[in-house]
Amino acid sequence: MIVYSLKQSPEGHWSVCRSGFSLFSNLRLGAAINLAREVARDEHARSGRAVCVEMPGLESSIRLAQYARPEMMLQAAAA
Repeated sequence: MIVYSLKQSPEGHWSVCRSGFSLFSNLRLGAAINLAREVARDEHARSGRAVCVEMPGLESSIRLAQYARPEMMLQAAAA
């Protein structure tokens, strides 16, 4: 699964990251979420691979979006 993540800078701005590399930075939270979802949707549409968007939570990551083929979502729910 491909994971896009949101990271907050010490200054309070947000970045959209993949594999630890910042793709977009200096965004407000709402814009970062929208952009990450758009990029993830596009990645899934082009590649057919499972893609999700996560942001850090207090105790674990919060999944904001997930794009996968229906059979993959059923397998994940059964696990």
